[in-house]
Amino acid sequence: MTKPRRPKASDPMVNGFDKSRIDELPPRTREQVDARERLLGPGYRLFYQDPVEIVRAAGTLLYDADGNDYLDVYNNVASVGHCHPYVVEAIHRQLATLNTNTRYIQQSILSYSEQFLGTMPAEIGHVMFTCTGSEANDLAMRVARYYTGKQGIIVTAGAYHGLTSDVSTFSPSLGAGVPLGAHVRTISAPDSLRHGGEENVADVMRREIREAISDLERHGFGVAAFIADMIFSSDGIYAHPAGFLQPILEEVHNVGGLFIADEVQPGFGRTGQHWWGFQRHGLVPDIVTTGKPMGNGIPIAAAAFRPELLVEFGRNIRYFNTFGGNSVSIAAAQAVLDVINDEGLVGNADNVGNYIQSEISKLAAGYEQIAEVRGAGLFVGVDIVTDRDSNTPDGQAALRVVNHMRRRRVLISASGPRGSVLKVRPPLPFSISDADRMLESLAVVLNEELH
Repeated sequence: MTKPRRPKASDPMVNGFDKSRIDELPPRTREQVDARERLLGPGYRLFYQDPVEIVRAAGTLLYDADGNDYLDVYNNVASVGHCHPYVVEAIHRQLATLNTNTRYIQQSILSYSEQFLGTMPAEIGHVMFTCTGSEANDLAMRVARYYTGKQGIIVTAGAYHGLTSDVSTFSPSLGAGVPLGAHVRTISAPDSLRHGGEENVADVMRREIREAISDLERHGFGVAAFIADMIFSSDGIYAHPAGFLQPILEEVHNVGGLFIADEVQPGFGRTGQHWWGFQRHGLVPDIVTTGKPMGNGIPIAAAAFRPELLVEFGRNIRYFNTFGGNSVSIAAAQAVLDVINDEGLVGNADNVGNYIQSEISKLAAGYEQIAEVRGAGLFVGVDIVTDRDSNTPDGQAALRVVNHMRRRRVLISASGPRGSVLKVRPPLPFSISDADRMLESLAVVLNEELH
């Protein structure tokens, strides 16, 4: 078990604008950044050293005020592509007809829920709707605590699960200003580079989960749940073969805890071959949460449950979310489901993602600062290090690559505790030609930044 760690103030900023550089910006951009600070306050952040003003979008492209296009290789919110006409029409049609809450009978939410649950194992039988992934994880943990009668939560050391006051207490990646709860324990991310090889990952995680469980029980919390993003996005993107999470599920179940699969980032076909990241691991979770890609930008999220978890909860606790599952959001979600099926986007994620990984791996062979290229489907991580002998994360080098790619109008980001893993996560319709544009820029940028 690792001690809960927050990034230090001196850790490199991950893909963010440094306000001290405001005088270096063009006049219009400087005015807008000043206005953001004045109107929105200091809590908001901007991507990139040179912020991008976006005025419209279509498919995999974003456009600035001067008409320049930017290839979006980061955005899983517009999962089926920006402004997809089928989704836009569905939202418009529903908004012109009715938009109300779940306390009225509406066939649309029933039809959608049946199809949504149909993408999951038969053991997952109920779904409850929220507006955001943070809310979905909040609800999932509320149910887990009620069902188990325990409070303890186990997460990976670089996890991010949301921004509510409760969920932020088990989101270590939020940093030093957001303390972990006393009821939270962390274990290492499944990092084969630092665990001495793929074969050691499951053993390390089993040992650490046992230590975390023991510590929570010793302090009187017990174990309500283990929750993990099924591709460990914020930890640095890890997509190991099926099997390595089975020991964690077994250890947590042995002490009466629940296994929660956070699919907010990897869900809806992004990892290729399957609808959900947990399916890659051959697991059936107790609870599944999802959010960002569900409505293609319209706020909708959900938590799906084994039905037995909700028997007492539903009998004794009233759940209602004013906007969760509203008519327009359900229409957007239904349209996204239709597009993923009709356009074969799960298969596209697999095919194009394999191509991207293969081609980046070829580029990586020439650089001692690239330790590993990993991922699944259209979710790829490139681990940047000082050198392959030490495998020491190099967040500054990764940040240079991210910002140089932005200057070439290709938008990626970075992940991991030191921001040292390039994060490639484009919309699902990303094509081979889109990939080639990204790869061409990446080849130039790696040559200039890592040589």
